[in-house]
Amino acid sequence: MPLRFGVKYIGADGEAHRPIMIHRVIFGSIERFLGILIEHYAGKFPTWLAPVQVKVLTVSEQFDDYAHMILEELKQQGIRVNLDNRSEKLGYKIREARLDKVPYVLIIGQKEMVSEQVSVWSREEGDLGEYLIEDFMNLIKNEILF
Repeated sequence: MPLRFGVKYIGADGEAHRPIMIHRVIFGSIERFLGILIEHYAGKFPTWLAPVQVKVLTVSEQFDDYAHMILEELKQQGIRVNLDNRSEKLGYKIREARLDKVPYVLIIGQKEMVSEQVSVWSREEGDLGEYLIEDFMNLIKNEILF
């Protein structure tokens, strides 16, 4: 690198000298480290590291208001969450969430809205059943904080 950049210094003898580099940081080391992490986890990051920790899916657009309420509660707790309220079939949205390797998927439908709960699917354990939103937040917070 000193040769490449033409780096010189004036020594005690008054002459120009090229410094010797003992250590240097490789350009792009952060990108390489991220690449190693992605390869190690095969995109299936632990919950604390996942870019999206929870994905909220609605069965139909009539449940959007309840889904937005759940979304805001999770965001207020510092949980990284996305909402998928497209008018696609639920099976399609679930498959997409699995392919995205999201750690938790919350499904919102008529039964969940009436009971003020969420149906929880875990990437690791599959269907976990219905939870009150507070209970789910405790579950995921314990996982995020180890």
